[in-house]
Amino acid sequence: MMKVLHLSDIHLGSGLSHGRVNPETGLNTRLEDFISSLSECIDRAIAEPVDLVLFGGDAFPDATPPPYVSQGFARQFYRLVEANIPTVLLVGNHDQHAQGKGGASLSIYQTLGVPGFIVGDRLALHNITTPHGPVQVITLPWLTRSSLFTRPETKELSLSEINHQLIDRLRTALEAQIRRLNPDLPTILLAHVMVDNAHYGAERFLAVGKGFTIPLSILARPCFDYVALGHVHKHQILCDRPPVVYPGSIERVDFSEEKEQKGYVLVEVEKGQANVEFCPLSVRGFKTIKVDITQAENPQEKLIQTLEKSSIQDAVVRLIYQIRSEQLDSIDSQQLYERLEVAHSYTIQPELVSQLSRTRLPELGQGKEVDPLSALQAYLDNREDLQELAPQMLEAAQELLSSGNILES
Repeated sequence: MMKVLHLSDIHLGSGLSHGRVNPETGLNTRLEDFISSLSECIDRAIAEPVDLVLFGGDAFPDATPPPYVSQGFARQFYRLVEANIPTVLLVGNHDQHAQGKGGASLSIYQTLGVPGFIVGDRLALHNITTPHGPVQVITLPWLTRSSLFTRPETKELSLSEINHQLIDRLRTALEAQIRRLNPDLPTILLAHVMVDNAHYGAERFLAVGKGFTIPLSILARPCFDYVALGHVHKHQILCDRPPVVYPGSIERVDFSEEKEQKGYVLVEVEKGQANVEFCPLSVRGFKTIKVDITQAENPQEKLIQTLEKSSIQDAVVRLIYQIRSEQLDSIDSQQLYERLEVAHSYTIQPELVSQLSRTRLPELGQGKEVDPLSALQAYLDNREDLQELAPQMLEAAQELLSSGNILES
């Protein structure tokens, strides 16, 4: 049987506000975490060795990552070139320009003609030769509504009607590729999509207004032996015959993924059959500590005792405590910092049960200047009513900062 390693949603360069600069390398420690997890995936691909690597999209947080981030991605994937393992890189929503066109962050591999690399930037059929014989891979990159929004005939249509038209077009276009398949060869569909029966996290809000949800029935076709998905960060198998699989992301991006196991998928594929194995990765832990000290006789002591009972060594930690305004003066922030030093990084978020003294809240970074994204993250973490929109707001802030549209005071 043919061995395939399927990974997705690397998001290299995300979550840097949860890290710090490594003085030995000059890199953010969270970037190093992401590279380490990616390296572990590539290590497994080479050690097996697998016959094919499928990447389901979203290499970076956006289409124009800094050079040192792009280099970290390229160094790992070039190891597959050296090992003669063919690789398909699919274009996800984060790999596209803001207008939803092209695969800017991955196009360099296509332009340079990297041996054994295929960039899936359009719906297309690819015939790939592997040590265990040929395999057919249909690539389905992230699709947006933008192509229909600008058409005169859609001007009066509702969003649901536009979605219906898009689904019909996709079904027709996919059927055209299916008719080109050799029925005797193993076939894989590689798609970066939101499927209607998937369990979503932050991905739904990161893509709000851009993508659309695809019915599982379009993908779960008997002509496919395996359906490799990208976009959703939580590993899940949506269908068994054929297996329709999200491997999930390889690292935790933020606290919304605190309880999710991260990893990749190894698949054994032959015509008419696929065996799927989820392979967990040892990623850095995220830990939320919530404590109500409003009724405590000694609020500081209760906070310290809670921290002492919590496993926070080398984790990304957020301490959230509920407090009354009249108790604020009893909190020794410096003592909390000292207790949290064993964590990889931390934030401290007091929640006032009364809003009368909000301006008296202490500055709760790590004794250092807080960058705008970290400040926004701390604010959103303290607003329960904004939790669903938080990922989208953070992404918009990141885009504004990157484009220089926010002036420093």
